[in-house]
Amino acid sequence: MDQATRLRELITQKKLMSHDSDDVKKIRKNNTRVICVTSGKGGVGKTNFTANLAISLSNQDKKVVVIDADLGLANVDVVLGVISKYTLLDVINHNKDITEIMNTGPNGIKIISGGSGIIDLVDMSKEKLNILIAQFNKIYDDADIILIDTGAGLSKSVLSFVFAAEETIVVTTAEPTSLTDAYAMIKNIALSDKDKKIKVIINRVENVAEGKIAFEKLRNACEKFLNTKIEKLGFLADDHNVSKAVKLQKPFVIEYPNAAISRNIKVIALKLTNSIAEEKDYAKSESFISRVISLFR
Repeated sequence: MDQATRLRELITQKKLMSHDSDDVKKIRKNNTRVICVTSGKGGVGKTNFTANLAISLSNQDKKVVVIDADLGLANVDVVLGVISKYTLLDVINHNKDITEIMNTGPNGIKIISGGSGIIDLVDMSKEKLNILIAQFNKIYDDADIILIDTGAGLSKSVLSFVFAAEETIVVTTAEPTSLTDAYAMIKNIALSDKDKKIKVIINRVENVAEGKIAFEKLRNACEKFLNTKIEKLGFLADDHNVSKAVKLQKPFVIEYPNAAISRNIKVIALKLTNSIAEEKDYAKSESFISRVISLFR
């Protein structure tokens, strides 16, 4: 009942916000949110979460771009049933416009495959870097939210994206090993930026009680040993419909909209779209890709 009440409140807030003036909408348009989705270890459902979250966010009238920055196992396009013909490497080396390498997924979301182009940032000339930064600025012009799906673990390429993004979502499961790896990721983030907004998703929970216990363990450890606060973004049910959807290469929020996990994702999308924006003006700050490059070097 509490969750249903909260959901109604969020919908009401959204309806009120729709009456904002054009000037306010224009200001919001210039404040594209860059959210990095990461995990301490692989196999926790991070990519599936990112893909289905993107679709649910698009249902909230948000223009969403997903950048698949998992260098080893890039598979956002596989989950969504989309074939990526080009990657960032084609922008860097073959003069492709970034709009040319974007694929359109379900609900009109845009997908960019990073491929090995991400690693090539390290060796690029200043001229190529400037071209890439200019290309990335085109994304900001037509996106409300950019979701970065990183690889798992604590490699330099993963942490560069995590450190550069304004917001980070850490996906974990309730298993002790997964929570330990999530803690290691949060520790690295906290050491780099004490003020970073860190949200946590507990995936594959048997019930809400299991999710609460897992989150409290992680929260207590972060506050006690890192002096860092984390935010509970939500829990995702251990739902057999996920594997069925993956086999079909269909997003589960579309294929099984009434499944427990689909309802979970929809509530999380509502929480994100109705959360209070950071005080920082993203449009006036250094661009995301510029920060990524500076961390690579």
